[in-house]
Amino acid sequence: MLTTTDLNKIEQAIKMILEAVGEDPNREGLLDTPKRVAKMYQEMFSGLHEDPKKYFETVFHEGHDEVVLVKDIPFFSMCEHHLVPFYGKAHIAYIPKDGVVAGLSKLARTVETVSHRPQLQERITATIADTLMEMLNPQGVYVVVEAEHMCMTMRGIKKPGAKTITSVAKGIFEEDDVKRSEILSFIQMS
Repeated sequence: MLTTTDLNKIEQAIKMILEAVGEDPNREGLLDTPKRVAKMYQEMFSGLHEDPKKYFETVFHEGHDEVVLVKDIPFFSMCEHHLVPFYGKAHIAYIPKDGVVAGLSKLARTVETVSHRPQLQERITATIADTLMEMLNPQGVYVVVEAEHMCMTMRGIKKPGAKTITSVAKGIFEEDDVKRSEILSFIQMS
């Protein structure tokens, strides 16, 4: 697995794409485009070189065994099928076991790391849930991700505003309809 981004290789690829679509990569407005795109890809795909589990190496013992929900975590990612963006919000809920909780910012950092890769929305949702289950060992995790995909907005069917919603329920949320409904009502609150 590549451990760093090869900026020169990206620059060459962008020059080739510009030529392939009939543009002149030496035109004044495009001269630095390959370099800018390479830096942008380095940032957008930075999650390839990070493990979201690292955010849960430090946990706290607070004696709290009720729902913890962080909602409306903004994110963007790149569709691995078309390499165009999709963006939206993630909502992460868990019920601690034995009072083990994580810093709230760690949930947002997990979303950022997992989404900064060529991705599928379904995989983002599952990876976040699996990471929390493994690292926090909670009673349950419920993750909901809603996003607009530019591959549906800019090309193909061209339906701007269409949202895709994915969810993953683990542990108690798989079995307890009341707990799952509670989380969904919290997410819908303004």
